[in-house]
Amino acid sequence: MLFTDRVDAGRRLAEALGHLAGEKTVVLGLPRGGVPVAFEVAQALHAPLDVIVVRKLGVPYHRELAFGAIGEDQVRVISDDIVRRSGIAEEDIAVVERAEAVELERQALRFRGNRPMLPLDGRTAIVVDDGVATGATAKAACQVVRAHGAARVVLAVPVAPPDAVAALRSAVDEVVCLSTPSAFRAVGEWYHDFSQTPDEEVIDLLGKANRPAAGADRSEEVGVDAGGVRLAGELVLPAGAGAIVMFAHGSGSSRHSPRNRRVASALNEAGLGTLLFDLLTTAEEADRANVFDIETLAGRLVDTTRWLRSREALPIGYFGASTGAAAALRAAASAEADVGAVVSRGGRPDLAGPRLADVRAPTLLIVGGDDTMVLELNRQAQAQLRCENRLEVVPGATHLFEEPGALDEVAGLAQAWFIRHLGARTGG
Repeated sequence: MLFTDRVDAGRRLAEALGHLAGEKTVVLGLPRGGVPVAFEVAQALHAPLDVIVVRKLGVPYHRELAFGAIGEDQVRVISDDIVRRSGIAEEDIAVVERAEAVELERQALRFRGNRPMLPLDGRTAIVVDDGVATGATAKAACQVVRAHGAARVVLAVPVAPPDAVAALRSAVDEVVCLSTPSAFRAVGEWYHDFSQTPDEEVIDLLGKANRPAAGADRSEEVGVDAGGVRLAGELVLPAGAGAIVMFAHGSGSSRHSPRNRRVASALNEAGLGTLLFDLLTTAEEADRANVFDIETLAGRLVDTTRWLRSREALPIGYFGASTGAAAALRAAASAEADVGAVVSRGGRPDLAGPRLADVRAPTLLIVGGDDTMVLELNRQAQAQLRCENRLEVVPGATHLFEEPGALDEVAGLAQAWFIRHLGARTGG
């Protein structure tokens, strides 16, 4: 099978990847030649595109033999077996890593600029190159992607020798390769046009893939460094958004919470941007004590607020649910957060403790009428608030507002509160 160029290869590869269209995917192109192929795949799958920058760590006296690889955010994959068999000293490993880390940082900055790497945690990552010869770089990239938290790793290439494909199958969840010719000498011989891909083309394609159309809503997966950890999130900005609401989820929940996403959708329709993000990493969620560490959660919320303000010059509000409401109120009490409004859904404002009296942002407390214990806790907390505030009780609703129409009422109340105090256009 011959390909006209990388665009043609990418379009044909996209057809073979059609079964992944419904999944939460991120397409990652290996620089440089893999990015034009990956661009076509991302466009066809309506998936975000990023570049995957990796550096192989070569044995000092045999550079072609890799004992590991490194990726961004200090991701490190080491083959203890090769290190042991090669007799590499720890100091030699450190020297190789330092040198490759410098080059990795240079390439990442060159291709991506100041834009953070797209979060991969829990997603299907499709690693794309224009072809595979030995498979060493592709394998290193897939290992790094897995270390970044991808739930599923798919390697997709237009052409590769059969033995390389067979070897790579053990390193990934799926290999999609359009052509595996037995008489394989080099990737370029299977292209009519295999001219070099310049850095400028890579940068242009990455920018084009992540640039919203004029007047269109913008949605992107983001990663935020807060409190020493990487938090994954989803930022949605309707065209002409007048403000942004950050969501702090409660215990046992995440940025994927269907209730929070339903409220967020209503806010988007009103012209408000939204940021749904995880306050805890997957590992941290396993320890229930972290869910009630309000001080840490509030600190991460403040850090994320600072990050968001550096990107978007818009007023910011907080929407907190359950224990997330306590984190939102505690963060709002910080002068550094400087938020314009807070809404609590079925929240535990009592967990914010004495900091409730320091909240200055107008605060709306929404509680289900049948959530009697939490309702009483909210009444007690309201008495401690010194800011403009209101308690709204949704009749017949329980803690999760699962009753017909209950969550719609929550969304309507939140929408009106934020529009009043933050400002936004009305209508979708």
